[in-house]
Amino acid sequence: MPIDAARALAADPRTSEIGWDHKDIQLYHLGLGAGRPATDLDELRYTLESRLHVLPSFATVAGAGMAMLGGLAAPGIEVNLANVLHGGHSIELHRPIPVKGSATSRSRVAAVYDKGKAAVIVLRSEVADADGPLWTSDAQIFVRGEGGFGGERGPSVREDLPAREPDRVEERLIREEQALLYRLSGDWNPLHADPEFAKLAGFDRPILHGLCSYGMTLKAVVDTVLGGDVSRVRAYRTRFAGTVFPGETLRMRMWQEPGRVQVSVTAVERDDAPVLADTVVEHA
Repeated sequence: MPIDAARALAADPRTSEIGWDHKDIQLYHLGLGAGRPATDLDELRYTLESRLHVLPSFATVAGAGMAMLGGLAAPGIEVNLANVLHGGHSIELHRPIPVKGSATSRSRVAAVYDKGKAAVIVLRSEVADADGPLWTSDAQIFVRGEGGFGGERGPSVREDLPAREPDRVEERLIREEQALLYRLSGDWNPLHADPEFAKLAGFDRPILHGLCSYGMTLKAVVDTVLGGDVSRVRAYRTRFAGTVFPGETLRMRMWQEPGRVQVSVTAVERDDAPVLADTVVEHA
């Protein structure tokens, strides 16, 4: 059934109450590979409750954040989930995320774009607590075979890499069990755990969550470029350009510019196959 973009955009937001505490934060950070070395003072900011700060990408899982994909059941949208891919993600931070919190999340379809052979649905979650807005999170959902409904094509989000050598190159090993740990933060897709399911999806083994690579990359930027200060992050966006497997290594090339860091993320063991593209961290 074709997408009815006007109906989807006019639908009332879905409101839900979410909450989290230090255990959710620590579990998320461990799922990104934090805690190596376990006694490193910089790593204890991610793992020890008395020193804890919150990596802003936690916004993607707070209160089982993948529930935002329920927006695909919005009026005017009837799609086959087998044709759905998470094409990209962006977050805007209005202030630092507290270690313990409760908030209201309002989720809605913010845009629907017609790419010809596919549609892109932007699912937006706006989260606020008693003190005001905390973050806005946009998931760009790519739906194969659902284009051609006559809608706007949408803006280009491509970011050309600077024509110079990167200012920093960081590598981060993905532990063999990392996807199993990361999925405990709320993304239970068996594609990331079950070898038989992964083969049915066309992979020879389970793949890492795209949002795990997303979080690992932000952590690397915070730790190396931003002096470990999570409060400096203002916004963060990426496009999921390819897969990566547990046991492989992410190579992160970083270009520093005023107020932002541009990043290219590739898989070392597969000749720098793209993993994340059009990746930008905006900062104070």
